[in-house]
Amino acid sequence: MALLSAEETRRYARHLVLKGVGGEGQQKLRQARVLVIGAGGLGSPVIAYLAAAGVGTLGVVDDDEVSLSNLQRQIVHTTGRVGAKKTESASAFVAGLNPHVVFEAIPRRINKDNASLIVGVYDLVVDGCDNLETRRVVAEAAAEDGKPLVAGAVSMYDGQVTTIVPGGPQFSELYPVDADPADLPSCEIVGVLGAVTGVVGTLMAMEAIKLITGLGAPLIGRLLVYDAREAGFSELRY
Repeated sequence: MALLSAEETRRYARHLVLKGVGGEGQQKLRQARVLVIGAGGLGSPVIAYLAAAGVGTLGVVDDDEVSLSNLQRQIVHTTGRVGAKKTESASAFVAGLNPHVVFEAIPRRINKDNASLIVGVYDLVVDGCDNLETRRVVAEAAAEDGKPLVAGAVSMYDGQVTTIVPGGPQFSELYPVDADPADLPSCEIVGVLGAVTGVVGTLMAMEAIKLITGLGAPLIGRLLVYDAREAGFSELRY
């Protein structure tokens, strides 16, 4: 295992002195391979904080292009990159933030045909996509490959996040197979307050860091729900 360079030691200084992380935790972050589904409202803060934390390899799946309406919440993109592939834009952001992170762009839509192949080469999956069908496909692939999954969602003024691990409560117990995607309208239809994606996306990044380092108690079998208007959190067990 290669030692941290002098530059990395300065970069991660606040982690290295932090009880529960330290040099061992930073090395775990450095060696981790994390797959992020979506470089949008939730994926943006996930990508930003995992890159800043020093996750060694970030794979990002997204087949979309940056549009002007994304910029109200998708903080890794800029006005100058409107029209660019979101994976290209996110790659530029990560390179500017932390050159020690390897960015693997996957500019395609994840589906039943390719999900297992994509998920299989990573240690952990963080899903911030915006539709139930894709979330279900990702959850099934993660379960089949025995990979931990952090799943989040937002709508209007609310958001939620949970963590799913092999042997624990699964995505199908939270969202039964007969759940209708039409019952979960997209942000394009109902809207979303931009900062809500920041709150929930940062919580998702925190869950990923906890899983990688072994820190604390992840949200296994627990759904953390955030209500922005009431500035409150509630927790549901499943």
